[in-house]
Amino acid sequence: MKNKVLFDKTALTQLEPTKNAFQSLVKSIISQQISTKAASSILKKFTVLFAPKKFPQPLDVLAKSDKEFRSAGLSRGKIVYIRDLATKFIDKTIDPKKFSKMSDTEIIDHLVQVKGIGEWTAHMFLMFALNRPDVLPTGDLAIRKGFMKAYGLRTMPTHAKMLALAKSHAGERTNLSLHLWGIMDGENGGGDW
Repeated sequence: MKNKVLFDKTALTQLEPTKNAFQSLVKSIISQQISTKAASSILKKFTVLFAPKKFPQPLDVLAKSDKEFRSAGLSRGKIVYIRDLATKFIDKTIDPKKFSKMSDTEIIDHLVQVKGIGEWTAHMFLMFALNRPDVLPTGDLAIRKGFMKAYGLRTMPTHAKMLALAKSHAGERTNLSLHLWGIMDGENGGGDW
């Protein structure tokens, strides 16, 4: 079994950090458990509700009715989650200005206070919105399968096994994660993450 996987160490630097944490988190909530195509369609309808603005602010979200959100294709659950996110941005339960001084774990703990945001969504936010360099979303199925393929494992690795295998990549586990997803994308023609 391999100890270290070789990968492109510049992959993370090619990602663009977010300028709008609220927008990134709303998009994450909208895309949960649906295809990329469906998420794109719903997001487009959602943003049209707030025209001519490109994207709503938290107060704008709270001003819309459930009926309007349902017309954009949002489920009841996602309406609740987006409203909760907006409320927590307004009351500063979620304060993106603090993120730069917070550890990854502190940000995860901060974000999971929002209904509908779990560890996986928080990991995606750390990686793709904040470009944190050392994130390993061990709860992601494609990551687990990527570990199997990259390390020649016969069974799906546990959280502890993935952490042990990734130990030699400490400090750059986001790039490792991007590499593992790439392995799986190459195998199955792409995936939604």
